[in-house]
Amino acid sequence: MVDFLRSLAAFAVVIGVLVFFHELGHYLAARARGVGVEAFSIGFGRALLTWTDRAGTVWKICVLPLGGYVKMHGMEQPGAADPAERARWVEGRTFHGKGVGSRALIVAAGPIANFLLAVLLFAGLFAVAGQPVPAAVVGQVVPHSAAAAAGLAPGDRITAIDGVAVHRFRGVQRQIEARPGAAVRITVRRAAHTLVLRATLGSRIAAGRRVGLLGISSGTIGLVRLSPPAALLAGVEETVRVARATLVGLWHIVSGQSGAGGIGGPLRIAELSGKVAALGLSSLVSFIAVLSINLGLINLFPIPILDGGHLVFFAIEALRGRPLSARAQEYGLRAGLALIVALFVFATWNDLGHLFPALKRLIG
Repeated sequence: MVDFLRSLAAFAVVIGVLVFFHELGHYLAARARGVGVEAFSIGFGRALLTWTDRAGTVWKICVLPLGGYVKMHGMEQPGAADPAERARWVEGRTFHGKGVGSRALIVAAGPIANFLLAVLLFAGLFAVAGQPVPAAVVGQVVPHSAAAAAGLAPGDRITAIDGVAVHRFRGVQRQIEARPGAAVRITVRRAAHTLVLRATLGSRIAAGRRVGLLGISSGTIGLVRLSPPAALLAGVEETVRVARATLVGLWHIVSGQSGAGGIGGPLRIAELSGKVAALGLSSLVSFIAVLSINLGLINLFPIPILDGGHLVFFAIEALRGRPLSARAQEYGLRAGLALIVALFVFATWNDLGHLFPALKRLIG
């Protein structure tokens, strides 16, 4: 029961943060472009908490936390809105009254906010808790390698190479790669003793050049606190790395190189939220950052009903000089909705199979 309640609470926090920042991106961009915002909702269904700000925006927290929305003034196509609705539109404040560039910026601002959130969360972690960095500690020694011949052993902490101090495994790699075939002195700490070992490096070809080869792998991850500027840069790099890895993983699924069993939905997110929350705040923050990147990427897919689909409509409008017909857009949105529902059902089926394997075998 405790695990269930923790998962439920963590899930509400994770989804709430992700949805809030995504919709906040749309909201701030709309306000910046002079579009009126009528409602800002976290969740769907009956409102649990409601208040109205000085700009007239109704803010709501609703009972179903599986998403949210920002309702902008004049979001409907002029031809699709009823006369009573059009009569209350304020000139210059409607979404569809803005140019295609402004509309595209407002739509794209949601995914952009998710990426910025990930950068800030990673940067905060690296500045406060530290960035995970492989330490200069030997994890494994390759048999018959230069390291094995020198007497290096798992657990040895390398402190210097030819008198040059090293603190991270990457520093060891740089020193070794710069000396192919050379004889080097390796200073290590083994238990309470300091040893100086001599190794004749091997070599290999990497990126078209010959580099040194010692024959070890790292076995320890350390946390290194970064300065705010360095943490921000590392946050950007980590966000790009996670986004690239996510796209590669999706491509492997689409191309059939890996199975689709890893696709999960709300149930899987809720389960993982509880498990990650039990590991501590740093793990939960990192989890939110990774999910924020995933949410940003998914929303940029060119599927009608998602932000990426609307951006495709706007790109076509910019090229044609006029928007697609209301009927073409309606058909596109219906197809997009059908695809999203199908993916949701498939992900939920995967979640049930993961959480209750016996149930999946029974139905299967």
